[in-house]
Amino acid sequence: MPARVIGMIGVAPPQGTALHVIAGGISPTFLKEFAQAHEAAHFDYVLVGYYSSSAEGFNVANYAAAHTEKLAYLVAHRPGVVAPTLAARAAATVDQLSGGRLALHIIAGNSDADQQREGDFSPKEERYQRASEYLDVMRKVWTSKTPFDYEGKFYRFRDVFSEARPLQQPYPPLFFGGSSPGALEMGARHCNVFAMFGEPLAETAERMAEFRAMARQHGREAGFNLSFRPIIAETEGAAWDKAKKVLDDLKAGPLPVKPQDKSAERLVELAKRGDVHDERLWMPVAGAAAGKGNTSCLVGTPEQVATAMLKYYRLGVTSFLIRGFDPLGDVTEFGRELIPRLKAGALEIDRAQQSAA
Repeated sequence: MPARVIGMIGVAPPQGTALHVIAGGISPTFLKEFAQAHEAAHFDYVLVGYYSSSAEGFNVANYAAAHTEKLAYLVAHRPGVVAPTLAARAAATVDQLSGGRLALHIIAGNSDADQQREGDFSPKEERYQRASEYLDVMRKVWTSKTPFDYEGKFYRFRDVFSEARPLQQPYPPLFFGGSSPGALEMGARHCNVFAMFGEPLAETAERMAEFRAMARQHGREAGFNLSFRPIIAETEGAAWDKAKKVLDDLKAGPLPVKPQDKSAERLVELAKRGDVHDERLWMPVAGAAAGKGNTSCLVGTPEQVATAMLKYYRLGVTSFLIRGFDPLGDVTEFGRELIPRLKAGALEIDRAQQSAA
């Protein structure tokens, strides 16, 4: 399977060394430029993030899709804010209008404070239970050929039917992330791809094996995505110098003070164990940022970082979310130096495995 590369777009130009790209107002010109830069760099998808204060994701994806031809959009979606019946029709509409270029990243909410800004005071584990029902309803809306009723703990519907159907069949890919039991159970039951932060190879292999077993209990095969912040330069020494400057720049500004969820806690613990793991995985930014913002870094030349990523590909990770600390500038550099090496290396691995079989 070819390696799939995912970026991340925002709607307003970030200032300086950026930890996040979804804050700020809305600049249609910047959004268009950002999406087109990813397409030119041969990214397959871009993530459209979600905060209670950020621009609405389906609209962002629709606008960006209208200004690109092949780039697909992984829209972060928070169950519980709107009815699942409406969300299913909205997603089907975007999928049709974009020519089948939609995927959803399901986030049940890692921050109680951000949930409460949207009127949701449910405890976290209950949110995952509700999200599981929500996805059950959405999948029925997308696939049911006749009207249906639904009776659950959180949702109740009568005579539901949608004339808006996704172009992708049976429906757009569903991603999710998380480390709590509720998150993993929800994902194993409903989702196609488990999206994880970058961790060392041994820990990653262990998590993948555990989740594969959970998914198979529901008759599903699991896919995997890893998130990294590549820091690349022409020489290894220059890459490490660049990494240290990134850390210094970020420390000069405000940073989160404590992890918001179990996935972030895992990154902070890895950072405490050591700065460098598996030769290229650099964790001080994750430690400084309390595990927030996809801050596991891979440092080295483009060849070295691609080689490090391909070790995860051999484990069964088939998609990688990569973004830099210079969001727009790094997109171009990744497209020129990193993505071609990663995709070519993945094809070589596939050919070798096919020959061996």
